[in-house]
Order: sequence, then structure tokens, then C-alpha cells
Amino acid sequence: MIKSIQFLRSRRYEVFSPQQARCFSVSITRSRQPSTTVSSPTHFDFSGESPDAERTLVSALGSCASNNDVTCGRQIHCRVLKSGLDSNGFICNSVLNMYTKCRLLADAESVFRSHAKLDSASFNIMVDGYVRSRRLGDALKLFDVMPERSCVCYTTLIKGYAQNDRWSEAMELFREMRVWGIMLNEVTLATVISTCSHLGGIWDCRMLQCLAMKLKLDDWVFVSTNLLHMYCVCSCLKDARKMFDEMSERNLVTWNVMLNGYSKAGLIDQAKELFDQITEKDIVSWGTMIDGYLRKNQLDEALVFYTEMLRSGMKPSEVMMVDLLSASARSADSLKGLQLHGSIVKTGFDCYDFLQATIIHFYAVSSNMELALQQFEASVKDHIASRNALIAGFVKNGMIEQAREVFDQTHDKDIFSWNAMISGYAQSLSPRLALLLFREMISSSQVKPDAITMVSVFSGISSLGSLEEGKRAHDYLNRTSILPNDNLTAAIIDMYAKCGSLETALTVFRQTKNITISPWNAIICGSATHGHAKLALELYSELQSLPIKPNSITFVGVLSACCHAGLVELGKTYFKSMKNSYGIDPDIKHYGCMVDLLCKAGRLEEAKEMIKKMPVKADVIIWGMLLSASRIDGNVEVAELAAAEIAEIDPSHGGCKVLLSNVYADAGRWEDVALVRQEMRTRDVEWSRAFSGVV
Repeated sequence: MIKSIQFLRSRRYEVFSPQQARCFSVSITRSRQPSTTVSSPTHFDFSGESPDAERTLVSALGSCASNNDVTCGRQIHCRVLKSGLDSNGFICNSVLNMYTKCRLLADAESVFRSHAKLDSASFNIMVDGYVRSRRLGDALKLFDVMPERSCVCYTTLIKGYAQNDRWSEAMELFREMRVWGIMLNEVTLATVISTCSHLGGIWDCRMLQCLAMKLKLDDWVFVSTNLLHMYCVCSCLKDARKMFDEMSERNLVTWNVMLNGYSKAGLIDQAKELFDQITEKDIVSWGTMIDGYLRKNQLDEALVFYTEMLRSGMKPSEVMMVDLLSASARSADSLKGLQLHGSIVKTGFDCYDFLQATIIHFYAVSSNMELALQQFEASVKDHIASRNALIAGFVKNGMIEQAREVFDQTHDKDIFSWNAMISGYAQSLSPRLALLLFREMISSSQVKPDAITMVSVFSGISSLGSLEEGKRAHDYLNRTSILPNDNLTAAIIDMYAKCGSLETALTVFRQTKNITISPWNAIICGSATHGHAKLALELYSELQSLPIKPNSITFVGVLSACCHAGLVELGKTYFKSMKNSYGIDPDIKHYGCMVDLLCKAGRLEEAKEMIKKMPVKADVIIWGMLLSASRIDGNVEVAELAAAEIAEIDPSHGGCKVLLSNVYADAGRWEDVALVRQEMRTRDVEWSRAFSGVV
């Protein structure tokens, strides 16, 4: 991008004559392969001379340009040449316009070179032709040699760069336009505002609004609407609403822009209030409200709006149905999903391939692979998205063999096919198969791995614990053009930590810019797992000084570190800060860490009270911690409580009975030992018997 800006700034702003420009156009044309295909002409009757022949020709050429009628346009061009009217600049520009609008640039360049009376309109038409064909380099070259540069040509070029997502170059052209003192119009300003919304912040919004007011262009509704959109994109909704309320004229697009601003910001109540004020709602208005509720995971409310929309006579779009069905899949509400599937069939949207894939995905997430398979059989089987949805569905439901069967039957595998299968093996504790498939991918497939592939590969290697495999995969990544994101960096750090090389994990962490929480979680948890509590807590302190918010995984690592180091009070402080400072509700893993911390410190009563206050029911692991600590502490009462809770959760759990028996034995209560052993025999409780591997 910087090179592009430097190129624009280094251009020579020279004024060329039309003859020089014509020669320059020849040099552009020679760098391109001329078109040799000529459409066979059809009959076109243009006989007779009349006083308004010029007007008739121009009108006919305009019609050809609008209807993309190349054959008729060529015949009129021939008539112009035969009648000698090619010396008429107005007619010649109309011919030029016809060829550019029909995307026949070779013919347009030929007309431009032979043009007897080149004027600014000729140049504008030619520049516009290059822009329409995405030949921005040629458009810029011709623009640089124009004898006169007007607002029209600048606007055309700015628009071209903006439409091709080259926002910085577009803004540089706008600045150049202002430096040369060329007055801009409402179209230019609207285009610049739209471009700046991809780059600027609040001050750019305000400066452009001031410019619009200064030039008295803010009365144009599309200029004001673009400004409103820019404020919304910059999350300046107060400024946006103030401007919205002050607008002298609003159209439906304006209302929808403000509505979308509220919806994207999660301010659904304000969006609802604004929505109710719209007199004539269109599909965009309804879709924005539905999307707003889906963003807030409020499927029921979204469906209420969907029903109201249908009652108003408005028909849904295919994108809306995809969003609603996908939300049903996320909420695991199979009944609503089934109803939506019925609506999709009634509206005829089931013929769309991408909707077929969404339906398969919905049934797979609902653990109904039978219906997912039926839907696949009824769809276009060659559609790769449907096959990928089925593969991912089998993987999600633990049906790896069936997933592999569909994968092997897929001839045109794409990156999603490979990623779904490799990820499936990595998640199903088949890491060696994941690595085998990865090697097959890089050796025999035209599809190359991406960052998501490598995350699954490193995850599989972490399960294997093979440092050599990890190093090989890391070396491969360094040799490729795959740009590691934070998730991939976290996977690499986690792999090295789990393979026993914490030092390498720390080196990788320090070598990368970690702007999200994932790499921090990987290194903090890895350090804690290896018993490096001091390092883990130092990293957490470093994280607190950055504008990165920790999440629940971060605190699992932090509390584990406190547990390893026996830092009870510090652990309690961090545990309380989860809710008080970061709004994170502790889950069973965090309570497990705290119970373990208190048990290891011999504070059994506190541990027991914490278990009682847990918002979720304690599992066997947490009660097992208390039972083990009770034996070490010799606390028979707490041991009996913990053993009773474990027996209620899992009556066949033999380990708790053995531990309770040992607690009784340590306390010299041999009658109770005998009772526990007798109970284990009568209830056929299973437990692992000790054995020697030597004798």
C-alpha cells in the first residue's frame, strides 16, 4: 500500500497536448494483445440524410451502449465512417462511449487514436472504460497525460480505486485534487466519504462533514447518508444519531443505515425504537432487525420479527434463511430448525446449493445424521459445500470412519475438506492419522495447507507428545508463505509446552506480536503445567499491563500456578477478581483449582464450604480431591462426606471406597474398614488391584 502511495506521489504532473496523448494511448495499446474477434453484423437499416442525423446517431449509439448491443453498434460505426461523420467530435465520443460501455477496449483505443477532435470528454470516456475493465494502471497513465483534468475524471479514478479496495490510493488522489484546487461535486464527496469509512476515524468523519457543509453539499441525501454510515462504522453512534435527527431529508436507505448502526453495535432496543418509526419498511429493514437479534443470540425474538415480516407480505431472502437456520443450529433448537427447513422448501430456496449445505450442517449439529444424510442424498452431490458439511457433521458426531468415506469419495477436495478431516482425526485422539493425512495433502494434493490446517496438525502433535514431529511441522511452516495468526501461534506454543520444551515455547511467544489472548493463555497454562508457577504469574502480571482482556482459560492457568506454588491468599484474590474486575463467571474448572489449592494447604473446611457454594454441582474429581486431602489430614468426617457424594454420583466408583477404607485404617477403625470392604464385594465395585512389574 505504501508503495502505491509513493507511486502516486511520484507521478509527473505534466500537461500534454491531444496529439501527445494520442501517441501515449498507442503505447498503452501495444502493451496489450489486441482483440481479433468481431461479431458478425446483423441487418441494420440506417439510410437517408436528415438535419438531425447527429442527434439520431448519438441516440442510437447510446441505446447500443445501454443494451450492450455490439453488433448494432458496429454497424452504426460503419455508417458514421462511410458518411464522413467521424470528424464530428460529438458523434465520435458517442462511438467511443459505446465501445467502452460494451467493454471492447481494443476498439475503443482504436477510435481514440483516430479521433479528430479529442477533448476532455474523450479522455473521461476512455479513463472510465479502463476503470470499468479494472485496468487501473492504464487509466492512471492516461489520466496523467490529460491536457485538462476535471472533477469528472478525478471522480472516475477515485471511484475505480475505491471499488477495487485500494482505499489509500483513492484518498491520495482526492488530496491531489484538493491541492490542484479542482472543485468537487456531490458524487466525488460521496465516493470519498465511502472510501474513508474503510480507513479513517472520528476526526476524518468530522472533517468530511465540515467540508460537506462548507461546500453546501450536505443537503444531498446520499452525501449525508454516506456520512451517517461513516459515523456508524467508526462506532460514533451519538454523532450519527445527532446527524440523523438534523437531516432535512431522509430516504429509506438513510433509515436503514442508522438502524444497521444500532444493530451492529448490539443496541437492539434503540434499533427496535427506530424500526417502529419507519413507515415503509423493506427487506433490508426487516433483515437488519433479525440480524441484530441473532447477534445477541435471541433466536425467539428474531423469529417473532420473521413472522411479522411474512404477515406484512414481505418475502424472506435466501441469506436471511441461512442466518436463521444457522442460529437454530447454534441454539440446538431442532424444532425451530425443522420449521425453518419447511419454510425453505415452501419458498423454493432449497434449490440453492449453499442453503443445502446449511440444512445438512443444521441436522449434523442437532446430532441427527440420518436426516443430514438424507438431505445430502437429495441435494446436488457434486456440490463441494454440501460434502464438506457432511464430513464436518460426521466428525462432530464422532463418526470418523463415515467422514473418511465421504472424504475419499470427494474428487474436487478444497481446503475445507482437508481441514475438516485432519481436524477430525486430531480431535478424535487419532493424531497419527491426522499427520498421515497432512503428509498426503502436502505431497499429492494441489490444495496447500493454511493456518487452520496447521492448528489441527500442531494439536495432533501435542496429543502425541512428539517433539521431533513438532519441530518438523514448525520447520515446514517457516518454509511456507502461511502467515501465522494468534491462534496458530498459540497452537505452536502449546505444542512445545506439551512436548516438554517450555524454553522453545517461551522463545516462540517472545518472537511474535501477541495482540489477542490465545498465545498468552498457551504460555501461562504451559508454564503452570510444568510447575513454573513464578513464570506463569509474572506473565499474567505482564498481561495485566496490556489492553488485552483475560478470559476464563487465562484464570485456569493462573489458579493452577497458585496451586503449584501453594499461594492460597493470592489464588483467592485472583479468583475473586474474575467476577469483580473482568465480569467472568467461574466455572467448574476454576472451582476445581480453588478446591485443590485449599486441600493442599490443609484447609479442608474452607474447601468443603466452597464446594457447597458452587453454582454448579461438584463432580467426582472435585469430591475426590477433598477425599484424598482428608486422608492426608486424617479427617474422617470430611472423608465420609466426600465418599458419600462420590457414591451418589457414581455408585460403581471403586477408588473412593479404597480411599475411605484407608482413612478408616489410618484412624484405627478396623470395623469400618471391614464394612467398606464387605460393601465393595457385595456390590461388585471395581477397582484397580496393585501388581508388580518386576516379580
